[in-house]
Amino acid sequence: MEGEGVPEKQQQTSYTYWVREAREDAAPLPVPRKLSADDISKQTQSTTLGSVWNQAGTWEERNLNSWASSRIKELLSSLGSLEFSGGKASIDEVSKCLGDAFLVTVRNKKRVGYTYELTLKFEGEWLIQEEEKKIKGHLDIPEFSFGELDDLQIEVRLSEEKGLAAEDRMQICKDLRLFLTAIRRQLLKFEEELKDR
Repeated sequence: MEGEGVPEKQQQTSYTYWVREAREDAAPLPVPRKLSADDISKQTQSTTLGSVWNQAGTWEERNLNSWASSRIKELLSSLGSLEFSGGKASIDEVSKCLGDAFLVTVRNKKRVGYTYELTLKFEGEWLIQEEEKKIKGHLDIPEFSFGELDDLQIEVRLSEEKGLAAEDRMQICKDLRLFLTAIRRQLLKFEEELKDR
């Protein structure tokens, strides 16, 4: 077997540690002291984000879907109308507003985010071949997220395309894409409000 020929003194090992001897010039040992009400009131309160139960601010997620959906609808319904060279159009309603918005507290820092997709119902009038035509349809805004509003795109769907030449349809779609700037401005306002929640 191993260790048969080894003397007993070498087999025994022990751990040692160094303990400083108390000397006269050493710092005194701390003495516990009971805090008075005055001492407690002078302590600074930590400013933690989130709920009372999460004093460390480790991880907390709040769902903001109902507020966000109603606020997006409110902001986009107030867009009003736009005038184009051949006509004008206005947003009637936000017919689809699907997505999620949330506030996350991580390590005592607040982070917000959202992902949405929208459909806006429009109605407008265009002068086509010296005849004024009422045109209805939808503006679809595919999925967009927090901080990605520069990449926002609009897809135009016309309800009635009968009697419209291809070039007239293209001009109407081009005109309606001008709503993009106003929509982006309202969604930027939404992002700022979301950050302040």
